[in-house]
Amino acid sequence: MVVNIVNLMSELGFSEYESRTYVSLLQENPATAYEAAKNGGLPTAKIYQVLAKLLDKGVVLELVESGKKRYVPMDPDEFIGRQKVRMNTNLSALKREMAKTRRDTNVSYIWNINDREEFLQQAETMIGRADKSLLISLCEEEMDYLYPAIKRKQEQGISLATVLFGDREYDLSPLYYHPIGHTLHAEKGGRHFSLVSDSTQAMAATIIDEERIEGAWSGNSGFVTVTEDYIKHDIYIMKIVSRFDDDLIDRFGENYHYMRDVFQDREEKDGHH
Repeated sequence: MVVNIVNLMSELGFSEYESRTYVSLLQENPATAYEAAKNGGLPTAKIYQVLAKLLDKGVVLELVESGKKRYVPMDPDEFIGRQKVRMNTNLSALKREMAKTRRDTNVSYIWNINDREEFLQQAETMIGRADKSLLISLCEEEMDYLYPAIKRKQEQGISLATVLFGDREYDLSPLYYHPIGHTLHAEKGGRHFSLVSDSTQAMAATIIDEERIEGAWSGNSGFVTVTEDYIKHDIYIMKIVSRFDDDLIDRFGENYHYMRDVFQDREEKDGHH
């Protein structure tokens, strides 16, 4: 647990000694410098320097009782709140400064993403920033992660359409259930995922397992158009299937395999000849 806190605090700019001292004080306070060093497993020669830095950062308070200095940590909720404010302020300032130095260009790139968690975080960010429309095609495993973000967008009233590879129910409308998801998974070697936000950004991936994916994100107009058309054409098919499923199976066989064979124009009756 302490190691996790130290690692996370390092992402906020705290040194290992600063983090361990803060955790030590959380566990037992008020404490003298010696007690904080001992409880935190820190060299006593370094503790005063570390405490001075924590005092400068405002996350530790110094008390003087009977001529002896003791230290207490900032409440964790207050600590987190201040870090959020500081981070948001810095990011806003950074965004403004980057906008001043950014050179306009017509070149756009396709970014590869090979980690599922990173991919889902990027997808969640894209969904959160959408203010006009969202087209999404995904499996239940990814839907479970992204559903709250998608639902919020539906409640905000943006145009939303979702294709689901699976049969689980979600409170989304319209929600189109893909009829041959398992067949496609076997063919592609993984789960399918596509997302288009405001017709300006797109993500697409084959999710191989719970860690590895072959995915990409881009604002490239060609990439966006292809991904958007892919989802839209799936929806066109879903609308047809929901109304003419029996006839389609009669004509093209189970899983519509003759319809999906794009290299031949055949029907089920042709296959018996």
